[in-house]
Amino acid sequence: MKKILFAVAMLLSMSQYAFSQTKTKNTMIKLETSLGDIKIELYNDTPVHRDNFIKLVKEGFYDGLLFHRVIEGFMIQGGDPKSKGAGPNERLGAGDVGYTLPAEIIPNHFHKRGALAAARTGDQGNPMRRSSGCQFYIVHGQKTPAAKLKQYKNYGFEFSDEQLKAYEEIGGAPTLDAQYTVFGEVIEGMDIVDKIATVEKDRNDRPTTDVKIIKASVID
Repeated sequence: MKKILFAVAMLLSMSQYAFSQTKTKNTMIKLETSLGDIKIELYNDTPVHRDNFIKLVKEGFYDGLLFHRVIEGFMIQGGDPKSKGAGPNERLGAGDVGYTLPAEIIPNHFHKRGALAAARTGDQGNPMRRSSGCQFYIVHGQKTPAAKLKQYKNYGFEFSDEQLKAYEEIGGAPTLDAQYTVFGEVIEGMDIVDKIATVEKDRNDRPTTDVKIIKASVID
């Protein structure tokens, strides 16, 4: 009887472990762009943004949209539904899906190079820092010496040792920290982000030759 109970307990323990592993597995997204593929990992501790992004990807929302705003050394932005089929001189960035998301700003998710974050409107009309329901950006970034970052303390920015090291060694956009929700990161394809960030653009930071998200998909 004891052996049976022990076996049952072992099976239950193994099941719980398997469930735990499945539950905590992060979702991967592939963005097939006109300049190459980008693989993104979504964080589980920003569930509202994660689930919304997965939903839109599965619906094909991002297919055919553009990276409509590109700033080298800073970020590349996409997800405006008005960018699909937009004319060459059309100014973009105001499109949305009719809803916003509550901020999920977590200190250990910061704007290092390759971070995926949600775009939003400014603080004046959006004091709760709610995110756009669809627009996102990927940090291109640049390296910043730790000594310079420490000076930002005078302006309300105080960075952890992990942040200081990351911004100094791999780069990022430190002044966006604690302002926007970071909900994932690029794990493959930063060379493609580099290509997108450095294309020729117009005075509104829109690429002069469209950079398109051909297809977005969840990787099983």
